Amino acid sequence: MSDTEPSGAGDDKATEASRRRFKGFGSSRINPKSPSDALRPERVPGPPPRSQQARHPIVLIMNFAMTIIVVSVLGAAGLFFFGKMRFEERSHFDQPRTVMIERGTGLSDIAEQLHDRGLISSKWIFIAGVRASAQQEALKAGEYLIPAHASMRDIMNAMVSGKGILYSISVPEGLTSKQIVDKLNADPVLLGAVESVPPEGSLLPDTYRYTRGDSRQNIIDRMIREHDRVVDTVWNGRDKDLPIASPEDLVTLASIVEKETGIADERSRVAAVFINRLKQKMRLQSDPTVIYGVYGGDGLPSGASITKSDLEAENDYNTYKITGLPKGPIANPGRASLAAAANPSRTKDLYFVADGTGGHAFAESYADHRKNVARYREVLADQKANAAASDEAGTGPGDQDETPADQPSDGAAGDPPADPSPPAKGSKNPAPKAKPAQP
Repeated sequence: MSDTEPSGAGDDKATEASRRRFKGFGSSRINPKSPSDALRPERVPGPPPRSQQARHPIVLIMNFAMTIIVVSVLGAAGLFFFGKMRFEERSHFDQPRTVMIERGTGLSDIAEQLHDRGLISSKWIFIAGVRASAQQEALKAGEYLIPAHASMRDIMNAMVSGKGILYSISVPEGLTSKQIVDKLNADPVLLGAVESVPPEGSLLPDTYRYTRGDSRQNIIDRMIREHDRVVDTVWNGRDKDLPIASPEDLVTLASIVEKETGIADERSRVAAVFINRLKQKMRLQSDPTVIYGVYGGDGLPSGASITKSDLEAENDYNTYKITGLPKGPIANPGRASLAAAANPSRTKDLYFVADGTGGHAFAESYADHRKNVARYREVLADQKANAAASDEAGTGPGDQDETPADQPSDGAAGDPPADPSPPAKGSKNPAPKAKPAQP
C-alpha cells in the first residue's frame, strides 16, 4: 500500500481551512447597537505615547533653532524686498537739487547730508543699499546736480560715476603767464593759490573744465602738460627748413605771431615774414616784443601807446635793437600760432602793416610796404579815425624807424623810412602803432 494520501484527502483539508477563515471573519463583524447604546459616547483612544528620542533635549533645541532660522530668513527676505523697493522708488522732491560732498566724507556722513537736504527719505536704507551694492568705497567727492524724483539708487550711481557739476574757464591765446594767473585767481569756484607764476610760454591757452573744490594750481599743471604735449607734436611735424634751433625757440616765434595778429588766415603768413627776416639776418622789429621788454607780463597799460623811448629801450626783448629772436616767449601762444610758426607760408614777404579793415597788407619790398602804409593812413583819414581807432591798429616789421642794419645783406629791401618814430599819445598825427595784446 502507498504512503501517499488519497487524492481526495487534500481537497477535504482545503475545505476545512476555508470554513475556519469564514468563521473567524464572521465572528469579527460589528453588531448593530441598541438605541440606548448608540446615544452613549464612546471613549476615544488617546494619542500614542511620544518616543524617548522625540523628548530628547538636543532634539528639542534643534527644533527650536530651526524654527528661529526659518522665521529669521523669512523676516530678512521681507526686509530685503522692502528696503530694495524703498531704495529704488522715485523720491518726492520735484525740483533738481545740488549737493556738495567734500573729500574724505564717509558713507554715514554722506547719508546724513543727503537726508538733511531732503534727497532721501531714510539714511539707513541708503546706507544699507550702498553696502548691499558693495559701492561704499566707490562714492566720489564732488558737487552733484540731483534730478527731480531721483531714487536713492540714482543718487548712488551718480556719486559712483563721479560726474558732478562741471565748471569751465576759458584762457584766451596771447595772455602772459601773469595774466593767466590773475584770471585764475579771479575765479570764485577754484581753491588755493598758484605756487608761482609759470615761465612765459609754458601754458597752453584753452577751455578747461573742473569741478567745485578743484585747485588753481591743478589747472596750471594741466595747462603745462597740455602745452608740452602740443609743442612736442608740432615740433615733430615742423618744416625742416626752419631757421629754428629748438622747441623753445619755436614757442618764442609763435608767441610773437600770436601777439601780431588775431586773424586765423593770417597767422602762417605773419610767421613767414619773421622766418624770412631770420633767414636774411634782419631784425624782426616787432612792436609786441618792445612792449614785453618794457612792461613785462603786465602788458601795455590800458589806454597807453608805445613810445619812442620804448622803442629805444635796451633789453633782451627789443627786436628793434637785437638781431634774431628775443630771449624767450612774450606770451602763451595757442595751437594755431604754434602750427603757423612750425609750418609758415612759403612767401617772400618781409613787411606787413594794418590795412584799416582788421587785417594786414603784406609786402616783399620796402617800397611796396610804404605804399601799404600810405593806403592805411588814407583809410584812417576817410574813417575820421581818432585816437581809439588808432590804438586798435597794428604795424609789422619796417613800419618804425628802420636802420640800414636791418636791410638784407644785398640791400634789396630799399632805403630806410623817412617817417620818424611814432609820437606819444595825443599827437594830432599819430603814426601806425603796435597792435594791442589780444584779449
